[in-house]
Amino acid sequence: MIRRPDHSSDFPTSVTLYEVGPRDGLQNETALPTQTKVDFINLLSQSGLSHIETGSFVSAKRVPQMADSLNVMRALERDNTITYSALTPNIQGFEMALSAQANEVAIFASASEGFSQHNINCSISDSLKRFEPVMALALLHNIPVRGYLSCVIDCPYDGPTEANQVMHVTNTLIDMGCYQVSLGDTIGTGTPLKVANLLDTVINHIPRHQIAVHFHNTWGQALPNIYQALSMGIDTIDASVAGLGGCPYAPGASGNVATEDVVYLCHQLGIETGINLNMLAEAGWMICQALNISPRSNVSLALKAKYLQ
Repeated sequence: MIRRPDHSSDFPTSVTLYEVGPRDGLQNETALPTQTKVDFINLLSQSGLSHIETGSFVSAKRVPQMADSLNVMRALERDNTITYSALTPNIQGFEMALSAQANEVAIFASASEGFSQHNINCSISDSLKRFEPVMALALLHNIPVRGYLSCVIDCPYDGPTEANQVMHVTNTLIDMGCYQVSLGDTIGTGTPLKVANLLDTVINHIPRHQIAVHFHNTWGQALPNIYQALSMGIDTIDASVAGLGGCPYAPGASGNVATEDVVYLCHQLGIETGINLNMLAEAGWMICQALNISPRSNVSLALKAKYLQ
C-alpha cells in the first residue's frame, strides 16, 4: 500500500465511525415505514456507535424516503452518549432539525463546479452563501455543524478534481464554522494513489482531526482507500451498515462502503472502534430483511454464514 512517511507512517490507535446508513443509505433504497427506521436506529444505538446520521430535512419531493425524518427522530430511544445528526440544506431544514432535537447538523457542498450546478443548480460559491444563515442559527443554538464535500477525486461532469480545489473549499467550510469536513469520493473512482495525493495536499493545510473520509465502493476501492487514509493519520470514517445506498452514477453498482467491513479492517489492524461487530451486523440484517435485499457487506455475509453452520 502507498504510504506517505513525510506526514505519518503510524495508524491511529482509535477511529470514529460515522454511521450514515439511516440517512445517506436509506435515501437511496425503497421507502420504509417510520417504525422500521426507528427500530433500525435503536438497534444501531446498541452496537457501540458514537455518531449516527438519522435523517434529512430536505424537500420531500426530492427525497421522499426522508419525508418522515422528524417523526423518526422524535421516536428514538436515545442514548445520551450518541450524536444523532441530520442533514439541513436551509433555515427551514435547520428549524426542523432543532425541533427533532438533533445533536448535530450537516451541510453539503461540491468540490466540482459541474456537480454543484447539476445537483443544486448553483455555483460552489453561491451554494456556500446559502448556508450562511444556517451557520448563524447553529452558532446561536450551539449546534455543531459538519460539512460534506462531494466529488473530491473525480466528477461525473468535469472529470478529475484538483487537490488544491478540494483544500480550498474545505478551508472555506471550516472558516464558516464546520468543525469537520467529510471528503466524499462520490462516484467511487478513487484509488490509494489518488487518495494519497489528495490527502498530501489537504493535511498540509488543515489539521487531520478536521478531516473525515467518505468512500464509495463503486469500483471496489473503498477499503484500500480507507487503509491509505488510516496510514496517513485520518481517524474519522463515514460508512453505511450493510453497504446501504447504491451509486446513482453507476446503476447496479455498490455505493457506500459497508460499516461492518470497515470495522473488521480496523480491528484486524489493532485500531479501536468501540463497536461490537456482531451487534452491528444484526442491525444490518434486520434492515436488509425489511428492504428484501442482501447485505452488500462481505463481512456481514461471512458472519451470517458462520452463524448458520
